[in-house]
Amino acid sequence: MFSEHLKQAAESWPKFSLEEQLGNIGSEVSRTIRAKGDPDYYWGAVCRALDLFYLTIMDHRWKGRLREICLAKELFCAAALGNNEFKTSLEDLDKYFTYFALIARARARAKA
Repeated sequence: MFSEHLKQAAESWPKFSLEEQLGNIGSEVSRTIRAKGDPDYYWGAVCRALDLFYLTIMDHRWKGRLREICLAKELFCAAALGNNEFKTSLEDLDKYFTYFALIARARARAKA
């Protein structure tokens, strides 16, 4: 069964650039960080991030970046579960994804 979030996101997701998609994943990573004290909100943000990772991985435009996207997903899963195997925190991933959001914003401003 697909989540309601996944169904809604799937409609518009193919319209976004890679930077926009990764920036949106980053928004959920940020929400995950902010929700550390609230399990319901925390796992909701984790699930939404995984939905967006899934949609990005399924987007055939990014087949040349698939390894990078899958690695980011693996690092996110490990960090969200508190696994320090990769020595990467949610905060590290937040910084990584922020750059994509900044690029997407700059491109949107340049078009306007």
